[in-house]
Amino acid sequence: MWRDEWRYFLTALMFFTRVPVQLRDYRETDLNRSTRYFPLIGVLVGVVAAAVFWLAGKLVPYDIAILLSMIATILLTGAFHEDGLADAADGLGGGVDKEQALTIMQDSRIGSYAAIVLVMALLLKFHLLALIRPDVLMLALIAGHSLSRYMAVLVIVTQSYVRSSGKSKPLATRLQSGDVLLASLFGLLPVIWMGLHFGEGLLAYVLLPVLVMWAWFSYKLHRRLGGYTGDCLGATQQLTELAFYLGVLAWSVA
Repeated sequence: MWRDEWRYFLTALMFFTRVPVQLRDYRETDLNRSTRYFPLIGVLVGVVAAAVFWLAGKLVPYDIAILLSMIATILLTGAFHEDGLADAADGLGGGVDKEQALTIMQDSRIGSYAAIVLVMALLLKFHLLALIRPDVLMLALIAGHSLSRYMAVLVIVTQSYVRSSGKSKPLATRLQSGDVLLASLFGLLPVIWMGLHFGEGLLAYVLLPVLVMWAWFSYKLHRRLGGYTGDCLGATQQLTELAFYLGVLAWSVA
């Protein structure tokens, strides 16, 4: 059992990061089972972001340390989720119907919607992080990355995969209750830890915008596509991560 779980974790690490992983006994169904570890991958990415910020902050100004932290996460993940956000923006923005939207998402070229949304998202993330108190930021990075990936898991739980094929097709199998429970544990524990450390009032500030963003985007996916694609999961992660930092900032200035 532990050998299987380790393989599922390595599968998630291989799929969502650029960390070199070799799996001799990899099976396509492992990707679905590895869903339980997506938020844990977020924890690891958040730890890297926090570590780079902390180390860089000893050598360079605060805003440069934040930029270096953002660059580190992009390099670590290969801009995997940012690419999903860009493709989803092009498809949902430029497609007049479901089929056209899905076709546009598969196009490797970047369109005007993708360029605008991606630039605005990165700018917004930088400014939100730059305004968050330094004593809060390191925990916020870990919790933001883990919770946002958990929200992507909830899209898998509540909606159907709409492509007949694709690199995320193995995710389309319905998750078991144990998978959802473990994903919830990894996704919510860092946020709960933040609440215990800084005060329970923080939870209301950060969870409300995340839930609102998730509900809005999930509804949009259901109405426009009838479900999700891999790009939509990446977009969900990016949008809810931004909503989380917005909530942290609102709490810190309240």
